[in-house]
Amino acid sequence: MAIKVRVPAPLQKVLGNKVEVEGTGANLGELIGNLEKSYPGVRARLCDDGGRLRRYLNVYVNEQDVRGLAGEATALKDGDEVAIIPAIAGGRR
Repeated sequence: MAIKVRVPAPLQKVLGNKVEVEGTGANLGELIGNLEKSYPGVRARLCDDGGRLRRYLNVYVNEQDVRGLAGEATALKDGDEVAIIPAIAGGRR
């Protein structure tokens, strides 16, 4: 079993035009590193130069926001689901 990663439309091109990919890792940072091996360029889209998740991304593990957990250090196990959702801002004042 692996970790399911739901991919938003803006990242699908980097991840082989897939809506969902599978990965492995003991935590979110390791998962991203492993995805980078299969899909070069994905880490730069998800993380800043310091390795932290980009502010404009919302990342959920099993529907829990990782900002309320341990961020990139959030532990993962087989069968977990990770959702990457670009933040949406704007609207009318």
